[in-house]
Amino acid sequence: MKKYIFILLASAALGLTSCSPFQVRSDYAETANFMTYKTYKIRIDDLKLNDIDKDRVLNELSRQLQSKGLQSGENPDLIVNVKANHKKVTDITNNSPYGMWGWGGPFGWGVGMSRTWTSNYNEGALIVDLIDSKTNKLVWQGIGSGISVDSPKAKQRQIPEIMAEIMKNYPPQRK
Repeated sequence: MKKYIFILLASAALGLTSCSPFQVRSDYAETANFMTYKTYKIRIDDLKLNDIDKDRVLNELSRQLQSKGLQSGENPDLIVNVKANHKKVTDITNNSPYGMWGWGGPFGWGVGMSRTWTSNYNEGALIVDLIDSKTNKLVWQGIGSGISVDSPKAKQRQIPEIMAEIMKNYPPQRK
């Protein structure tokens, strides 16, 4: 019996962890040899974030790069450029139930209602570009969107999560 409960709990945990609230994608240059890249340097020319979020992004990005076997260096193999942006999103939800039944059952005369809800929020995205320092060409790009920009508590949790999701695709698995 304990075995079945364990299997059920493990299945439920796997199901919950496999659903990500983020949209993540990546692309890479097929000619790049990712095994030759050993060092990196982060460049933040276009990282328009407040200092708190900037620290969250850069700390998690460094942690992820180091977990991939890369080390920070002054004469790097890769230049890492990080960008952030956000957009205003409007969600519209329309609910049109059948309404209340009136004379003649469900298909007779009656009263129906329709409700529409709108919500506006800002959604953030992070873009990580890896540039070969010798050729100055982009060799890998990861993009993740879906960060709740309007909620400080959500950002605190989501920035490390989305950076881990983005960097999960590096180095790329060749087909």
